[in-house]
Amino acid sequence: MKIQATLLFFLMGFLTWAQDIDSLSTKKIWSLEDCISYALENNITIKQAELEKNGSEVNLTQSKYAKLPNLSSGASQNFSWGSTIDPITSDFVSQQIKATNLSLSSSVTLFNGNQLNNTVKQNRLMVEQNDLYVEEAKNNITLSILEAYLQILYNKESIEVAENNMLASEKEVERAKARLDAGTIAMIDYTDALSQAATNRTNLISAKNSYAQQVIALKQLLELDPLVELEIKPLENPLLEGLVVPNKMEVYQNAIGRMPEVQASELGTTINEKDLDIARGGYLPTLSLTGSLGSGYTSTNDLTFTDQLDVNFNQRIGLSLTVPIFSRYQNKAQVANAKIGIEQSKLQLQTVKKELYQKIETAWQNAQSAQEQIEASQIASEAAEESYKLAQRKYELNALSTTDLVISQNTYTNAQLNYLQAKYLGILYNELLDFYQGNEIKL
Repeated sequence: MKIQATLLFFLMGFLTWAQDIDSLSTKKIWSLEDCISYALENNITIKQAELEKNGSEVNLTQSKYAKLPNLSSGASQNFSWGSTIDPITSDFVSQQIKATNLSLSSSVTLFNGNQLNNTVKQNRLMVEQNDLYVEEAKNNITLSILEAYLQILYNKESIEVAENNMLASEKEVERAKARLDAGTIAMIDYTDALSQAATNRTNLISAKNSYAQQVIALKQLLELDPLVELEIKPLENPLLEGLVVPNKMEVYQNAIGRMPEVQASELGTTINEKDLDIARGGYLPTLSLTGSLGSGYTSTNDLTFTDQLDVNFNQRIGLSLTVPIFSRYQNKAQVANAKIGIEQSKLQLQTVKKELYQKIETAWQNAQSAQEQIEASQIASEAAEESYKLAQRKYELNALSTTDLVISQNTYTNAQLNYLQAKYLGILYNELLDFYQGNEIKL
């Protein structure tokens, strides 16, 4: 029996280990859509914006209930000695008194310059505004992920370039060493080869570090644990030729009508206008309706507690009118501040529109530039590759110095990196322009 239990224990352990190995072998590769979808559900900035929206919904509910009557109850027990007034009968007595008071009261505001209604309207607008702030946060995170994703792909391809250069330079060092031993080259040619190999190794380390830093940045946007491995999916044949950069004014006009930051800023002006309506309501009278029910018991009466509650039962209803005459500049200051708030919100709207146009114009200019650079850098990269291959053949035939070979390799490397940079910048800024026009980001 013990042997069977031991075998079962080891079998379960083996199955668990096998499942872990299987999960590692099927590690998830994140696409851009995966990253965006995950971030929209987990990013802290978005969650904070959603909590702000929830808070504004609570304020809206509270302002609606403020229009309803309140209701409160009260009870008191008093003991008196000596000459005093009976709190229940109002008679003057000279004895010890035990008195109980019970009450139920309510009041409702009938009119207060329409401040309650305007507060409800204002809070409803603030819910809409906070909903737009949530959308703005989602847009910002989406664009940040797009940029980080493309930067990682660029760095990954840069690592491949650096690795190829390092392998090529190591072979060149071996050939240079053999030639130095054979006496066909000078020591300076050999040291040039060593120097270039060390430089390429340094470039590879730098490229890997840049890649790691960008992965960390993307993990932070996704709110992933630092220990979780993150590998992203490369682009499949990105369309680079024939990209048409749209008219920037058309992009701007589309963006003005749909970007949440613009709509939220427009609502900000309306919200401040409600502030002005509320402040002006402070000049008007306030009319309230009040009512109460009460009863009590006193030890000076021979009736029982229950009978006295019935006998002493009383009701009261009344109207209360408050007319503001002098508020020590409070109402006037509130009106003035509300007007200032309206003007500030109008300026804020202009600022938001200006910043949006600046973003679109920058993206448009960079998209134009990247499109031209893609064509030019691709030609330069292909030409530099042929030149480098010819330089390698000459070097093998002792028809080229190590220094000239190094120069050719560096020219080819720079051409490759320039092409990669232009390619990913072109993709980035064209996606940005599509996004501002209301199109979904999808590579």
